[in-house]
Amino acid sequence: MTPEQLITFAVVAEHGNISHAALALHLSQPAVSGQLKLLQEAFGEPLYHRAGRGVRLTAAGEQLLAYATRLRDTFDQARSLREAMRGLQRGTLRIGASTTPASYVLPYLIAQFKARYPEVVITTIQGNTAEIVAALGDVDLALIEGPPGRDLPVGTGVTEWLEDEIVAIVPVAHPLACAGPRALKEVADFPIVLREQGSGVRQVVEQAFANSQLQMRIGLEIAGVEGVKEAVRAGMGVGFVSAMSIRHEGMVLRKVQVGPRSLLRRFSIVLPHAGSPSRAAARFHELCVAFSGASTHVSRTTGNS
Repeated sequence: MTPEQLITFAVVAEHGNISHAALALHLSQPAVSGQLKLLQEAFGEPLYHRAGRGVRLTAAGEQLLAYATRLRDTFDQARSLREAMRGLQRGTLRIGASTTPASYVLPYLIAQFKARYPEVVITTIQGNTAEIVAALGDVDLALIEGPPGRDLPVGTGVTEWLEDEIVAIVPVAHPLACAGPRALKEVADFPIVLREQGSGVRQVVEQAFANSQLQMRIGLEIAGVEGVKEAVRAGMGVGFVSAMSIRHEGMVLRKVQVGPRSLLRRFSIVLPHAGSPSRAAARFHELCVAFSGASTHVSRTTGNS
């Protein structure tokens, strides 16, 4: 007994006629008759009798029909789901994003995606870069700050994405809050409010101080962009954040460009199953690349485990 035989049996019972069932199944009449014969042999007793040009189920056939009908309905539902997913009429998309892209980029991307594919259900998780990389097994696509590192699942694709500038932030009355870039050495004279371990911003700042052979005076370590802002407002020191996050803070905080070379980094798009992403993940990846408006992205697929 096979699922195909049971589905054929359900369709024959629905139409009451082998020829009509063959048309509905896109099979030849002998093929349908052959499947019914094999099914009867598997049960060892008649499941139907010929009745004129049609068929009439036996008592055993009536009992079997309930199971065959459920199987046929489940198959039809699965086929409908497949067709819906092909057109992205339905489906799910799980997105992971580190703090800055999650807060300042992802909402716009989701709004664009939902306008095109309103029936796709989107869920998101947020954390720092290290946390999102660690959660790649639970998402279809991730947006992170900086490179993801080397310890990635096999088949993971990485696309360098938007460029982001890291700036210092200070209260409006702070000595550094004047026009023009400041040297990192000037910033090093003040306590630093630093993001938590695993933060992409922290990685950039620590690397800049190390490259300049400067010592950091850490005034406070605190999680999240908003935590850094509040600590700076409270006078705990000079903070470092993405320039994106300071766009509406002009009345209380000032951004300070750190020069002469700005602190720049790139966000990355990480696709855990780059060789065979879901349709929703592939379309969202395309939207992200188009959103950047750049044509210089570099993609790679890792073979690390």
